[in-house]
Amino acid sequence: MTNPITHPSAWQPFDFEADFVTDLRCIPLAVRYKLDTCGVKLKLPHWHRFTLAQRQALITLPCQTPAEVRAYRQRLRQWVYDQTGEWPTDLAINPNPAWGVVDHIPPSVTAQASRLGIPLSLDQWQALSPLERFALIKLSQAGHEHRNFALALGEFGLESPASNPPGPVEEPGR
Repeated sequence: MTNPITHPSAWQPFDFEADFVTDLRCIPLAVRYKLDTCGVKLKLPHWHRFTLAQRQALITLPCQTPAEVRAYRQRLRQWVYDQTGEWPTDLAINPNPAWGVVDHIPPSVTAQASRLGIPLSLDQWQALSPLERFALIKLSQAGHEHRNFALALGEFGLESPASNPPGPVEEPGR
């Protein structure tokens, strides 16, 4: 199970992303989270133009406080401009994103977990970090590879009952 992520500078790609982020050829969910937070649409061709050091910086740079979000946004926008001669598209920033809501589990997450036979409780949802909730929301949406949803559940300690078969049950008094 992933250690709870308490500060954005500690964010690293998830284990379930290892097959495509080892060389950082794809944008990790930790960066996608920050893109939604700072309101910048980063296209994969932009990502590919960045140096490995820039890609790693976008993973580890903090993007939580208002000042950090502004600094992250400014740096990212400037790097895109420096590489392409064009400014990236702005995204609307949701002041109440679904991954920040803990009073209910989003329907897409519940539906995908149900398809896998994994009942998620509200307590489990609330115990996840915002980044883990973000990952499950993104991975449960149409167009995403749902294999990674199952892998994410496992990484977050929410394994399928089928992946953890019960051991022998002892009868009382034996």
